[in-house]
Amino acid sequence: MIFGPGMSHESAGEFSSANEPGTAFTRGAGAPGKRTLAEELRLQLADDIVRGALEPGSSLDESDIARRFNVSRTPVREALRQLAASGLVDSRPHRGAVVARPTIDQLNAMFEAMAELEALCAGLAAERMPVMQRRELEVLHERLRILSYEGNPQLFHEANEAFHNAIYAGSQNGYVADMTLATRVRVQPFRRAQFRNLGRLAKSYVEHDKVVVAIMRGDKAGAANAMRDHIETVREEYEVYAVSL
Repeated sequence: MIFGPGMSHESAGEFSSANEPGTAFTRGAGAPGKRTLAEELRLQLADDIVRGALEPGSSLDESDIARRFNVSRTPVREALRQLAASGLVDSRPHRGAVVARPTIDQLNAMFEAMAELEALCAGLAAERMPVMQRRELEVLHERLRILSYEGNPQLFHEANEAFHNAIYAGSQNGYVADMTLATRVRVQPFRRAQFRNLGRLAKSYVEHDKVVVAIMRGDKAGAANAMRDHIETVREEYEVYAVSL
């Protein structure tokens, strides 16, 4: 997987399925060491929040969560800290944490920033991405084509993260890549959720294809516009998903 300067492996590993209370929380099969336990907990709790299984205002007690996933409180505390940074959790001094699902205005603002940053990366990649990285991008794009037929949203999500990471790295601007990744971490649960929409995987591949074609042609404006349109569609697809809950 390709990462730009300063990028982390935060979003690259396997996703463990939901655990019932009282059962052990295990790492994603086949992906040992790819993510920390705190990051896996963050993903699981973020999914619960986005799906509505944990409603806004719900208390997130460290001890209860530790018992649910059969882990210590240390990774739970770190997972809640990460969720607070993404805006999904309100952390109150001496009062614990509660679910704080972002408002529509907040989500729109985050997606707007995400669209512009990703468009910037795609445009720069069209100008600057080295030949070897362009070939690697094509390989990742082909992987997504195959996965779009398999109908597994989680596997597609993981490959999708690698695809976007490759474009961040291709911008050849570590500062922009870092800002883009930091913003993606905040909107990741919502980007991830929309892959559950019927037919979304194939549509996402088609949107990616427009970005890849423009990058390969060295079309800076075309790549930026295609990526901006893609992220706007992601926002719209999340709204469809949210209404279906």
